[in-house]
Amino acid sequence: MKILGVDPGLNATGYGLVETGKDCLTLIEAGIIRTKPRVPLEKRLSELYKGLDEVVQEFSPDVFSVEELYSHYKHPKTAVIMGHARGALLVVAGNAEIPVFSYSATMIKKSLTGAGHATKEQVASMIARTFNCGEMNVQADVTDALAAALCHINHENYGGVF
Repeated sequence: MKILGVDPGLNATGYGLVETGKDCLTLIEAGIIRTKPRVPLEKRLSELYKGLDEVVQEFSPDVFSVEELYSHYKHPKTAVIMGHARGALLVVAGNAEIPVFSYSATMIKKSLTGAGHATKEQVASMIARTFNCGEMNVQADVTDALAAALCHINHENYGGVF
């Protein structure tokens, strides 16, 4: 089972592809799709779509796991912008007929660390330990995407490996 975790963002969208096996968990691919802030919104959304579509076409994930949309009530514009980015990315999954599973940030953190309000550093530390790669020098967008993938594995209990 290949799970594509995605951390949606307009400036930077993190992704991480994890494969579960009978007794193993493998990190296949991870990265960031970046857009330029001065480019019009529609072009940025197109870049996000194309970037993630390339990943999907190359690796054919079975499942798409993404963080649910959240924004503080004092910043409603942020929620709208994030909704645009998330929507463009979900279209990739829809076109490829990949089932989408959404998890709250709290659920993702709790699934990995046992605490729903874990810090970014705690999440990154769990990702590093899970993939046995020491302290990873990886941006939060990637660790958050991998965390979304691992949350789905924990939630669905694929193979009982994590």
